Amino acid sequence: MIPLARKTMLHEWRRFIPAVMAVGFSGVLLAVQAALVLGIFGSAAVYVTASSADLWAGYPGTQSVNFGRSIGADVEMRLRMDPEVTAVEPYIWVDGDWRGSTGSSGISVYVSGIDTQGSMMFSHILSPGLRKLLREPGAVIVDKSEREQLNVGKDGKAWINGQPVHIIATLAGLRGLGGVNVISSLDTAKMLQSDGGQGATYYVAKLKHAADAETVATRLQPDIRFGPFSVWTAEAFAKRSQLYWLFDTGAGVAVLFMAVIVLLVGAVITSQSLLGVIASSAREYAMLNALGVSHRSLSRIVIAQSGWIGGAGLIVATLASALLLMAAAGYGVPIHMNLPVASICVALVITLALVSGLFALRGLMRADPTLLLR
Repeated sequence: MIPLARKTMLHEWRRFIPAVMAVGFSGVLLAVQAALVLGIFGSAAVYVTASSADLWAGYPGTQSVNFGRSIGADVEMRLRMDPEVTAVEPYIWVDGDWRGSTGSSGISVYVSGIDTQGSMMFSHILSPGLRKLLREPGAVIVDKSEREQLNVGKDGKAWINGQPVHIIATLAGLRGLGGVNVISSLDTAKMLQSDGGQGATYYVAKLKHAADAETVATRLQPDIRFGPFSVWTAEAFAKRSQLYWLFDTGAGVAVLFMAVIVLLVGAVITSQSLLGVIASSAREYAMLNALGVSHRSLSRIVIAQSGWIGGAGLIVATLASALLLMAAAGYGVPIHMNLPVASICVALVITLALVSGLFALRGLMRADPTLLLR
């Protein structure tokens, strides 16, 4: 029955084009939506993923990087006391109000004050040369895709929390969630703090062996002698931030709900396309039934055709999704795709095609041998 299903599709491929395109369209929607979810909500942890630190120490119960609170300077000493720790850097987070020289409206910005002598914070996107430039008082760096909305002139001058700053460079990979990310030196960040500066928001640490990060993090917490603090591995803290924005803010739930809608709509469209193919081939199925082929065997033909449609639709979806994601990346849209999520999308597309085939089986009831007498 399977060879018959394949030969039927090859011989009458025009009939199956609508079903293939329906599956492909559903696959494109799934892939693009998944890439946007990973890109948008992944940007909530860009401070962690763009850095090379193995451990993050912050205030207990911090749900996301942008909710950090100041911790005591003794925490740095506690980290340095551990024999596995090779380097420690402070990191200051400042919520700022940006006012450009060409616009009066305030823009919410997140200022990341980093140690310009260090090498961990934003090491994946920040070169040593740019770190050196940040040592100039008031010097800041922003994402190149967000410079225009900051309302600054060619000189890059602006004000954050009433303090003068100037853009010395722009780079890619710094887009954030809910505000514009700004990188500065520790001294500039302290100048911008409205409370006058109460210490670092986080301390990040590098280990001799990154594979021991979880063990060291467990060993380091808690210790009331050094004040309230918690230690997370970089991977755990990044996931913690992403999951907060994905599930606890409501935005992520809405996106997941839309993914379910995409699947349902795709299933309905594809099943209707398959039903139309079966209806158009009703006399052929009736002939096979008259020759002794059971409805069970005919159902296997339909399911096999659904599998082939799913495979063809997957090829269409892969090519179209790749082109769309490349175009989105070129325009600075925050997208990201990894192998596990891509595999899930592939599985969903194939499942969609097979489930649609099951819905279309009711069309076989019309394939009755009495059709041949009309």
